[in-house]
Amino acid sequence: MTSLAHKTVLITGASRGIGEATARHFATEGARVVLLARSKDDVERIAEDITQAGGTALGLGCDVAWYHDLQSAVDIAQENFGSVDVLINNAGLIDPIARITDSDPEEWGLMVDVNLKGVYHGYRAALPVMQEQGSGTIINISSGAATGALEGWSHYCATKAAVLSLTRCGHKEMAEHGIRVMGLSPGTVATEMQKQIKQSGINPVSELHPDVHIPAKWVALGLAYLCGPGGDDWLGQDFSLKTAEGRAALGLPAPA
Repeated sequence: MTSLAHKTVLITGASRGIGEATARHFATEGARVVLLARSKDDVERIAEDITQAGGTALGLGCDVAWYHDLQSAVDIAQENFGSVDVLINNAGLIDPIARITDSDPEEWGLMVDVNLKGVYHGYRAALPVMQEQGSGTIINISSGAATGALEGWSHYCATKAAVLSLTRCGHKEMAEHGIRVMGLSPGTVATEMQKQIKQSGINPVSELHPDVHIPAKWVALGLAYLCGPGGDDWLGQDFSLKTAEGRAALGLPAPA
């Protein structure tokens, strides 16, 4: 049981990849999904697809680097559906991949604005609503990069490490208010990001064969699992799809 029926779910970075797969899957589970991304046309198209298939969806243009975009999205979700039950902080960037001495300071800073501040902005906009409701779930998309160092990924490793800290802080501050905060570390996923990593030719991840990347739908299944009772075992920490334990909880094949 995932407990998603009639829940209002906001998903950032929902124009493709993990975000799109999650929106489509959650809608089949009865959730009212609000798709957020800078690509307004794409999320509106996906929301229309979901609606035509019998689901409930709304697509909104939103740049997570700007707090007021997320506050507006939360307000619109409340106006349309009456609640904000789940926030999936999925929006994230990795390109341009570069060693520190080759990196562009402005591009590096943009990663902080999106990957880190975007999560904080989601917290800041959604948590007061969840507090008033006395319930809510926030799941941050994490990464093995949160606890490891990879050449060329200083921006990604640093921001994902900070997001893991935000997961811990969110749980510490919000658990007493009935709000569940956790992360999901999916491993490598067959999305556009993997194409960018491959093209960089930097570090061993760029050398992985495409067959080893899991489908985005598996991540959606993991997120749905965490929205239900299974998520209670992972509060304030990352659930991993790279482990046999994590895969078994979802009924998925163990890692090779």
